[in-house]
Amino acid sequence: MATCEVCGNDYWMAFEVRTVSGDVHTFDSFECAAHKLAPVCEHCQVKIIGHGVEVSGRFFCCGHCARSAAGGPGAEIRDAVGARPA
Repeated sequence: MATCEVCGNDYWMAFEVRTVSGDVHTFDSFECAAHKLAPVCEHCQVKIIGHGVEVSGRFFCCGHCARSAAGGPGAEIRDAVGARPA
């Protein structure tokens, strides 16, 4: 059995998540994984669970927050958090 690093639950169905940087995390639920790993919107502070929006390396939960914080509708808006530019 493995122990969740967020809640401390010792669970036989715990799983590991490996990040791009090589870090390994152990969780007992997707809720705990999201709590620990999901980025936070720079405008409204909500956890970004879906695709989110990235503007100039800054992460937002939606286009509205991105435009509000990034200086208007003219800002370059990408619709995938963390996606590498082509």
